[in-house]
Amino acid sequence: MGKIRVYKLAEDLGLESSEVIDILNELGEEVSSHMSTVEDETADLVAEMVNEEAAEDTKTESGDDVIELETSLTVKELAEEMGEEPNSLMQELVGLGIMATINQELDEETIETVLAEYGYEVEFKTEEEEEGTSYNELVQDIDDDPEDIEERAPVVTVMGHVDHGKTTLLDAIRETNVTESEAGGITQHIGAYQVDVDGEKITFLDTPGHEAFTSLRARGAQVTDVAILIIAADDGVMPQTVEAINHAKAADVPIIVAINKVDKHNAQPERVKQELTEYELVPEEWGGNTICVPISALQKQNIDELLEMVILVSEMEELKANHDRPANGVVVEAELDKGRGPVATVLIKNGTLKIGDPIVAGLSYGTVKALVNDQGERVKKAGPAMPVGVLGFNSVPQSGDLLQVLEDEREVRKLAERRQDEKRQEDLSQKKTVTLDDLYDQIQEGEIKDLNIIIKGDVQGSVEAIKEALLQLSTDEVQVNVVHSGVGAVREADIMLATASNAIVIGFNVRPDDNARQAAEKEQVDIRTYRVIYKAIEDIRAAMEGMLEPDYKEIVLGRADVRDTFSVPKVGTIAGIYVTDGKVNRNANARLLRDNVVIFEGDIASLKRFEDDVREVDEGYECGLGLENFNDIKVGDTIEIYDYKEIKRTL
Repeated sequence: MGKIRVYKLAEDLGLESSEVIDILNELGEEVSSHMSTVEDETADLVAEMVNEEAAEDTKTESGDDVIELETSLTVKELAEEMGEEPNSLMQELVGLGIMATINQELDEETIETVLAEYGYEVEFKTEEEEEGTSYNELVQDIDDDPEDIEERAPVVTVMGHVDHGKTTLLDAIRETNVTESEAGGITQHIGAYQVDVDGEKITFLDTPGHEAFTSLRARGAQVTDVAILIIAADDGVMPQTVEAINHAKAADVPIIVAINKVDKHNAQPERVKQELTEYELVPEEWGGNTICVPISALQKQNIDELLEMVILVSEMEELKANHDRPANGVVVEAELDKGRGPVATVLIKNGTLKIGDPIVAGLSYGTVKALVNDQGERVKKAGPAMPVGVLGFNSVPQSGDLLQVLEDEREVRKLAERRQDEKRQEDLSQKKTVTLDDLYDQIQEGEIKDLNIIIKGDVQGSVEAIKEALLQLSTDEVQVNVVHSGVGAVREADIMLATASNAIVIGFNVRPDDNARQAAEKEQVDIRTYRVIYKAIEDIRAAMEGMLEPDYKEIVLGRADVRDTFSVPKVGTIAGIYVTDGKVNRNANARLLRDNVVIFEGDIASLKRFEDDVREVDEGYECGLGLENFNDIKVGDTIEIYDYKEIKRTL
């Protein structure tokens, strides 16, 4: 068997001696210099390797094996691009440690790996897109002519700790009664209202005070011009007060402190001022620049002075906007209304929004069909700093989405569809394909338990708040996964998803429909409904900690349809009902549902058949029913009769 020197082999292969030495070292041959010798058999092996690499390079350079793709593909689509059988490609994926079904989307990294195995190169084509690749930003911002800029109303956010009197203060300003309708006296949704003070308009955002709404409050601070920080004089600075201060400072928003409940005997306003100095808020009377106004929201004391301070601060801020231009604004709240479709509460930041304008907000688009002001009246246009309900979206936008008017409906649809594609790509890149390694790791860990949850609510803001709060409950032992969240009643599809993913269904201010209840009973899916957010959080936390004590579980006894209503003097409204399911029991509780949204929960005041008081009425019979201290009953409403049974709580 002959031998050949390294430098001679390098010449034959058209390579440098150093390159051949590197290849030989990789093969385990000990060569020190270009004068070293190697066996002919080893030389042939080196030549074979070099020729294979050259062939692959030629193949790539020829361009015949470069596949151009616009986006990620499913396994089936990728197989068609390559001219391979899908089953063959799936086997190759398993060999690479990637488990994927025929219709599963593969991300760009996985596609590159697969094509490399088949000797292909991939190029992902990127469209030349206009500026604004984010799916929530203004695609075009108009430079305003200084001559067109006019003064606008200030946007004020009332912030503070729970039960310190935010809604009562707004109540006093608007002279309406909102607090009593809020479950537990805690504001559940963001509202936006505009009031008139001596000819000057002020827009108020009523942000919920509970910590679950931290994200909503932060978003509120981003659209606000002045923050009113409300602090109870008998309670002082609390954790959420500090959060509110931080949000306002981060947004560079001037703060006016309203020291509330000064009419109480144990009020200590001076102590509140002292506590504020710890957070760099020094009152004016102490030589600082923080305006502090002592008020009583309940007794309506000093409210006028507080509003004067708001106008004074807003004048110093020189708030201006261009009224005569296409509008843009921020979605403050959004919900799916059964009769009107997607409805978004929008705060206009610049320009004027008119009926017929083509609009886009985040992933949603449409044409403005109607505008409703905070009084519930229809208007034809809405200017800067005006909160308005917008009808005409194709889907429910997210709270915090930026709304913008574009030239025509075709343009807004194209932009929204492109944003949806980008969002899909982003979700796909974050959610990696399951690999055999991942699967093995999960089996090995074994300790990790997942608590899967499906969240349904009446408005988007509440759903987001519950989702964020529950995700924060995750520990090393138990991971909280929100499988699905959405707006609307609990449907049968939600129960099917819960069955497949072994999830609990949480409904906030919504109820399951009949099909969903039957499916839940059949599949033994646990549906929990709540009207106050922190109760849901407490229940989940207790379940995770294994601290669920025996408790009362709600048992639905029956359902009835309201077919007529009668007004009885000194008694109130009596509902003429037909029992469609189960029975109505005089001693049970009643829940009034309108479009599957809870309107009332409480006691039954009276139950009669003909002229006689009765204890219960069975399915298929008609009767008259009165609700305790509640008269807003309408034909078409559903009354759900329920009671509580003491059982061991499980989730």
